[in-house]
Amino acid sequence: MGSIRARKESGCLFLDFRFRNERCREQTALPDTAANRKRLTKLLEKIESEIERDSFDYRRYFPTSRNAARFEQSPMQDSLRSLAVVLGDGEVPVRQVDNAALFVPPTPLFKEFAETWYAEKEIEWRRSHKQRIRDDLSKVLIPHFGEQAVGQITKADILSFRASLSKVNARKKETTLSSSRINRIVNPLRQIMNEAADRFDFRTPFQNIKQLRVKKSDVDPFSLEEVRLIIDRVRPDFRSYFTVRFLTGLRTGEVHGLQWQYVDFARRLILVRETFVLGEDEYTKTDSSQRDIQMNQAVFDALQAQHQVTGQGKYVFCNRNGTPYDNKNFIQRVWHPLLRHLGLKLRRPYQCRHTAATLWLASGESPEWIARQLGHSTTEMLFRVYSRYVPNLTRRDGSAFERMLLQSGSLSVVGQEGNTAANDVTGENRHA
Repeated sequence: MGSIRARKESGCLFLDFRFRNERCREQTALPDTAANRKRLTKLLEKIESEIERDSFDYRRYFPTSRNAARFEQSPMQDSLRSLAVVLGDGEVPVRQVDNAALFVPPTPLFKEFAETWYAEKEIEWRRSHKQRIRDDLSKVLIPHFGEQAVGQITKADILSFRASLSKVNARKKETTLSSSRINRIVNPLRQIMNEAADRFDFRTPFQNIKQLRVKKSDVDPFSLEEVRLIIDRVRPDFRSYFTVRFLTGLRTGEVHGLQWQYVDFARRLILVRETFVLGEDEYTKTDSSQRDIQMNQAVFDALQAQHQVTGQGKYVFCNRNGTPYDNKNFIQRVWHPLLRHLGLKLRRPYQCRHTAATLWLASGESPEWIARQLGHSTTEMLFRVYSRYVPNLTRRDGSAFERMLLQSGSLSVVGQEGNTAANDVTGENRHA
């Protein structure tokens, strides 16, 4: 029975076995780890099995070894590039590193494994996410890595690829791709390589590769005065639409996909159950996005008025054909022209949602209630993103707490004659 041992000088593993009554030792470039010992043990078992069956071809396993010439059985039929040994479930190519045979796990081409990974994962994703991943695979990742075996893609390859993305111009813009966009492209690559490393037992090249730092972007909500201006001045057929958008916190896909079956006038609730993305209704962004939004009077009146217009159809807000608004068309033909006409700063329509959050906070509504209205699972984002706008909206900058203390009468100003507050606490000012 052969053995797997490590050389003291290099710390690399080598195989020690007997063939034709001769001791054979073959050095590898694999460090002494449990995983590598396991791999080489499988290889050794295969070798000894073939030796026992008298089918062992030394050069096939160790093409660069000096021992191969001594045990030559037949001329080499293929180049080193095509030579392989069998390990576990598949073939293991052999490459030469510093005159030592390095055994590399068998791996498919990136284009093949990427398609396998996509087919297995797409059932977990929303349609919009599937489309985005599909585009990044087809247009970027597969063209770049497609012909490489996943086990041969190195950390240097990935870093070089990421660096090249930073030099690509954004679509229809003179600026280069943002850090967030680069991260969105590289993240599927990270998932693919990590999954391949797990399946084919090699070290992922993404080890210690962190995401690019993304500049924190501020939300830019409208003021209450701006909201009133927009609702008052917008064309009449969009007045109800903007009232609902500004005062409910609905996402773009949620308001465009809102159906009359989910508007409960009796209970004054908007039931968020679906969203409209890429021309189709689908499940909401997250499970927590499934929620019931309370209608205030303005929203209730706006939906009642809208029901007179589109109540016979499926969707609350729709075009003449009865289908939801196309977001791109809405931005170009309604949203941006409206803001320009009113002399307001151009913003994404998503700022309507941010506006609702800041107005709720400014009015003093419970953070837990606001989080439920927005479809957040916790209040963390609420305090992290929105709360900083509250002082600007309400002028409450700490003075509210001060007013409470003064109105309570329980504390006196330190420094007054007799130090009243201190004496009251210690009892020194009490009379017998």
